[in-house]
Amino acid sequence: MRVSLKWLRDYVDVPLEAEELAERLTMAGVAVGAVYRPGREVAGVVTGRIERVEPHPNADKLVVCRVNTGDGELRQIVTGAPNVREGQVVPVALEGARLAGGAVIKRARFRGVESCGMLCSGQELGLDPKTMPPDQAHGIMVLPPDTPLGADVRPLLGLDDAILELDLTPNRGDCLSVIGVAREVAALLGLPLRLPETEVAAAPGSSLEGRVRVDILDPGLCRRYVALLFTGIKVGPSPLWLQERLRAAGMRPISNVVDITNYVMLEMGQPLHAFDYRALKDGHIIVRRAQPGETVVTLDGVERRLDPEMLVIADPGGPVAIAGIMGGLHTEVTEKTAEVLLESAYFNPTSIRRTSRALGLRSEASLRFEKGIDLEGCLAAARRAAYLVARLGVGEVVAGAVDNYPLPQERRVVVLRPERVAQVLGVDVPPQETRELLGRLGFEVREGEGRQMLVKVPSYRVDVSREIDLVEEVARAYGYQRIPATLPCGPTTKGFRTRRQELLRRVGGVLVGCGLSEVITYSFISPASFDRLRLPPESPLRKALKLQNPLSYEQSVMRTTLLPGLLEVLVRNFNRRVTSGAIFELGRVFYPKDGEVLPEERLLLAAAAMGQAASGWNRQPVQLDFYFLKGVLEVLAERLGLPALDYERERQNPAFHPGRAARVVAEGRELGVLGEIHPDVLEDYGLGARACAFELDLEAVLEMATREPRYQPLPRYPGVRRDIALVVPREVSCGEILRVIREAGGENLRQVQLFDVYEGRQIKKGYRSMAFSLFFQAVDRTLTDEEVAARVEAISAAAARELGAELRR
Repeated sequence: MRVSLKWLRDYVDVPLEAEELAERLTMAGVAVGAVYRPGREVAGVVTGRIERVEPHPNADKLVVCRVNTGDGELRQIVTGAPNVREGQVVPVALEGARLAGGAVIKRARFRGVESCGMLCSGQELGLDPKTMPPDQAHGIMVLPPDTPLGADVRPLLGLDDAILELDLTPNRGDCLSVIGVAREVAALLGLPLRLPETEVAAAPGSSLEGRVRVDILDPGLCRRYVALLFTGIKVGPSPLWLQERLRAAGMRPISNVVDITNYVMLEMGQPLHAFDYRALKDGHIIVRRAQPGETVVTLDGVERRLDPEMLVIADPGGPVAIAGIMGGLHTEVTEKTAEVLLESAYFNPTSIRRTSRALGLRSEASLRFEKGIDLEGCLAAARRAAYLVARLGVGEVVAGAVDNYPLPQERRVVVLRPERVAQVLGVDVPPQETRELLGRLGFEVREGEGRQMLVKVPSYRVDVSREIDLVEEVARAYGYQRIPATLPCGPTTKGFRTRRQELLRRVGGVLVGCGLSEVITYSFISPASFDRLRLPPESPLRKALKLQNPLSYEQSVMRTTLLPGLLEVLVRNFNRRVTSGAIFELGRVFYPKDGEVLPEERLLLAAAAMGQAASGWNRQPVQLDFYFLKGVLEVLAERLGLPALDYERERQNPAFHPGRAARVVAEGRELGVLGEIHPDVLEDYGLGARACAFELDLEAVLEMATREPRYQPLPRYPGVRRDIALVVPREVSCGEILRVIREAGGENLRQVQLFDVYEGRQIKKGYRSMAFSLFFQAVDRTLTDEEVAARVEAISAAAARELGAELRR
């Protein structure tokens, strides 16, 4: 929101300079981000009328103008502006004048013709080119024909003004108006507030009766609709002072009718809309939800498809505007418009926000409706517009108004306790001063029970509904700088991390130590992610929680797995030529619960890797593959004190390669899955490299983890190592063999390691040889060869019995 200091002084006599006022407002919670003085460098530029335009004798794109600046002398000025016409009143920079940016104008010759000055564009005077009419954006600025000649353009164009750019918090929608800011200034400085004139005499003998009808079919989305009628409309440019006010706020003047509606919106915070009355069927306004499949062509010339969640303004023939956002092209006010119906309404903020987002269409009006406007101000704003229509001679005001107000608002009354104010602020504000401060802000205060105050909230302060809100208002008006700084006091306790926090910290530390980088991805994902992962229709992971108001389709459901986010990170890096890397994420997933509003949240740990780790002069590159991530899991299990991990063949998860994936199990409990990502999934994501991943149920991992590490003394007795080679069917997994070996090996079997896998002519078809290194060691004695041989024999027998294995000789 941009506020002109000159405009602000129409309502309150501000004695401060712009910078000091900005500081006072910021300290009161109405932050001013910047102060601009658009014409501070401009000097010596006056108004002049172009009396003659002649071709340049030596240049096709230049013309020679004779300009009258009011002193009786016609000055010769050469220009290349494409919109120059005889009779125009324009800004003229004479010799010695200074423009925005500091350029000084001097006499010059252009292709042999002398030029005694310069015709100026708005941009050269420090005005925003976006606020200029299209035909003047790249040419000279054209002023109204009744502009006096020889006048300094600084006050005429507001170049002697200061502009305050407010950086408002979302709750202060009341300050999206000059009057709203003026209220704040008047309260802070203890000055009287002058409200704009709204009383206007209607045209004699005119009546609105029978000419305008307003029906509200959904009062929950439109709580009030006011309509006025103007006749005898003469559409044309606005006076210069009105254009200057709009430009100061960053808006482009269009025509007197449209400019009046924008002026009142900026002044009072109430968006208005003007319809060409004769384009409305029977003068009948219907406020309703859109019908399925309905469309409307908006003022920007775009046909927009509507849905039943959107509120529209319609006549009996169909939609004529999207409520609170943009009008329709069919009812646009043009130069042929003779009668105007003015709309001043209150629309539901949530409805406007959703419609605006769904259509990708935002406007100054929708911004104000989204934040909540003054429900009681609709009629006053309409009357203010009627006053300007009559004052500027734009048209005549028809007597009467249609005010459809199906849900009148009861002003809120909030109880305020003085002791609560003192408790929160840490300073004792006398009750009488509290009443005065709130009264200056527009609140009505009366006595309640005991020392309580009953505070009636003004209708324009939609953000105040609780006692703590009133405490904040007292603090703002009292002055934060008056609240003394104190040190907190009270008993202190030593902080510590819970067991869960310690374990989570350890998990992250272990993975970072293994060379992985932590990432954080969005909890919102695209439903298409489940298709990319090749999940079947019946997969429970597809039962995702849908967002009611998503930012986009790509973020419309809550994730049930961490894999999509990690794969998207790998793809983003790969597309930027970072083809190697290992990442992990500790994040929550969300599972809907039948009959309950809130979903089940579960903490998962997932990691993904591709490529190879960087090599060095003293080390070989390490492939970031299945075995790398398996090693990471083994280290994590050791550091968390988990039981030994087992790996069982995984063929059910379609996101992983069916022959290169395993279920991670500990003491018979499944913890997650580890494996290489399926090639089809990689193709769906557009990842041009092999990738591996694991995903663990971290809640289950933390339940099985031990908080403190356990130590045991170094063995005093030597161990014995034996090798055994088993010929087993190819479908028997290594995990199954390891389980049998550990069970049959007894308590003295300390380590088992696979060191060879062989298939060849010496092994019969359908079988393979797997060789294991066994290490036996007792804590109380040296084992004999007979004891070790007995254990090896037991292992061989168990493998033959349970797995159909044969001992390879």
